[in-house]
Amino acid sequence: MTRRGPALHAGLATRLATRLSAALQRQWWNNPPTWRAQALRPLAGLYAQLARLHRWRQRPQALDMPVVVIGNLIVGGAGKTPTTIAVVRLLRAFGWHPGVVSRGHGRRSDAILAVSRDSRAIDCGDEPLLIRLRTGMPVMVGADRVATARALCAAHPQVDIIVADDGLQHHRLARDLEIIVFDERGAGNGLLLPAGPLREALPGRIPARTLVLYNAQRVTTHLPGWLASRRLRGLMPLADWWQGQAADPAHWRALRDAPVLAVAGVAAPERFFAMLREQGLTQLQTLALPDHHAFDDLPWPASTADVIVTEKDAVKLRPGALPERIGATRIWVAPLDFEPEVAFAAALKRFYPNPPKY
Repeated sequence: MTRRGPALHAGLATRLATRLSAALQRQWWNNPPTWRAQALRPLAGLYAQLARLHRWRQRPQALDMPVVVIGNLIVGGAGKTPTTIAVVRLLRAFGWHPGVVSRGHGRRSDAILAVSRDSRAIDCGDEPLLIRLRTGMPVMVGADRVATARALCAAHPQVDIIVADDGLQHHRLARDLEIIVFDERGAGNGLLLPAGPLREALPGRIPARTLVLYNAQRVTTHLPGWLASRRLRGLMPLADWWQGQAADPAHWRALRDAPVLAVAGVAAPERFFAMLREQGLTQLQTLALPDHHAFDDLPWPASTADVIVTEKDAVKLRPGALPERIGATRIWVAPLDFEPEVAFAAALKRFYPNPPKY
């Protein structure tokens, strides 16, 4: 076998695995379940047993302050990060001083790391960096959420409430409130992995001390909850976004009839593309990338005039570190406004009406 042989076979195996995974995931969103999904029920039963064992082995450890855990029951993004940003802002409006802990998906290490404006997404994860930039609140990442939260509190004595981003299945961290997020897909076919998209079974009713928020225009499961609206606030050049400047809706008009490439390395790129189309961009082309795409190389041709990216992608496109081959391409960022309805804020405040007084 030539030297190319192993690499060629590895590439074919990777492409085959990707296609099989995509085919499997397409089955997850058919309700009622397809026969292919039903055939995987025995494996889903095994997954349920392993999940119960995992939860039984994780003895909860409490902190000396309130803990809010935000997550979703399905695999992939349903709006956890914008929900975390919104909840942090609401808690600040109530008078609290929140700090955020997260796993930091895709980072190189499991060690505890404080996230700053100068952090690199590859070191801390793209979503924790975005939360830090959008809220200005202390953020730490680490595989052990309990140890990470304690380190955050030690470094920031003013913190009086912890918000755990994507921590629903990290049961070692005791919590006094869970916020479960769904999007327009709901619970899919209602089956556990790998037969369906659920990480844990959908409860028959809302558990105690739990709020449900729908990142959608309607409620998409049998669980009652509140809705959140999302819209693109405007556009801004990449450098302006990093400087924290405000988006300008006038930029939509400037690009309305120009060839524009929209790029999204997020879990639901079509959602982003649809919001761009609503702005009247008549020559919009799209490029969907894998979730958490690293942008080690720029995925568009050097001749591209205008590119629009999400904020989650922008954190990996720091202006001073971009490859020289960016050429004359203008990179625009489209910030997302994510607003839970007023009744959700009222429900959250019932749990946390007044911060402690020192």
